[in-house]
Amino acid sequence: MVDIVVDSKGLACPGPITELIKAYKKAKNGDKIILYATDPGVKADSKAWCDRTKNKLVSIEEENGVFKVTIEIISKK
Repeated sequence: MVDIVVDSKGLACPGPITELIKAYKKAKNGDKIILYATDPGVKADSKAWCDRTKNKLVSIEEENGVFKVTIEIISKK
């Protein structure tokens, strides 16, 4: 299992999710993607992406305007 860190700070929608998808293509089941973003839309977008792809949204944290989204890859085919 690997933690894949994606820094999309400063990117506006759809930038953070586009970067998440790029990381997902390299990920394997059991990996975690940690996405950093400053766009508040990342909260709703990452939830929707996890629902659509059947992956696990572990947490969304915010500190000083930076969102840290942690996703566990559980349904990679």
